[in-house]
Amino acid sequence: MQLGMVGLGRMGNYMVQRLMRGGHECVVYDARPESVAELAGLGATGSASLQEFVSKLTHPRAIWLMLPAAIVDKVLASLVPLLENGDIVIDGGNSYYHDDIRRGADLITKGIHYVDVGTSGGVFGLERGYCLMIGGEKGIVEHLSPIFATLAPGVGKTEASPNRSVEAAAASTAEQGYLHCGPHGAGHFVKMVHNGIEYGLMAAYAEGINILKHANIGAASHETDAETAPLAHPEHFNTTSTFRMSPKSGAAAASSPPGCSISRPMRCMLTPHYRNMPAAFRTAAKAAGRSWRQSTKACRRRC
Repeated sequence: MQLGMVGLGRMGNYMVQRLMRGGHECVVYDARPESVAELAGLGATGSASLQEFVSKLTHPRAIWLMLPAAIVDKVLASLVPLLENGDIVIDGGNSYYHDDIRRGADLITKGIHYVDVGTSGGVFGLERGYCLMIGGEKGIVEHLSPIFATLAPGVGKTEASPNRSVEAAAASTAEQGYLHCGPHGAGHFVKMVHNGIEYGLMAAYAEGINILKHANIGAASHETDAETAPLAHPEHFNTTSTFRMSPKSGAAAASSPPGCSISRPMRCMLTPHYRNMPAAFRTAAKAAGRSWRQSTKACRRRC
């Protein structure tokens, strides 16, 4: 199938490469000529302007925009006058789903179809594939299914979810890594929720690790200034006496690897040894109270 790609950043570039590996024909355009030249050297059809880009696509055209959300409307304003009835515009960036609803309603009056695709995969998508959350008309989404199937990770060798019937799996493309989520805006709505979960989880990890890193801040001295409130109970933030783990004396201490001779067991979670701990020890390491000491002592014995 032929596809035009506007926007050849790392994701747009890798998506074109993945599509060409899958046997699709790609016409490409970017404001940076060097980005176009790179993909042209790999087999894509390059273009120096939007006009040339559109002229090299066969009607009905399928054009994928892989652009920052802030400039999608600006590019559409230049692109749409060049298109014809039946052409398809796909926004694969991170547009606000309200904008998708507006664009879909506006473009259909011009005979142009609009599809919004939340695209997840980043710089690893070239090899691993992209998970695609799609909004738009059902018939148009089905028409584009060869593109989506090539970009998506595919079923792979992962076992099916428990209690999921073969019939249910066969009835949905979700097992392959892409899904038609509903009308205009549905794809980017689902991607918005996806991003909220992902970023919230990363923020929680970061805050937890930061707390561990500064768990002994009550034992440190601090400059006095007008903007920072002093710790009301610095003893509550002094883990040295509570969590100190002194290595055994003699031969046992000498044989302990450097990664395990630590002053606070919580640091064991941040060392390579934690990644090698048995699952039971890792579970214990995540618990509160005595299990910190128990699990890290077990880690030291194992190491």
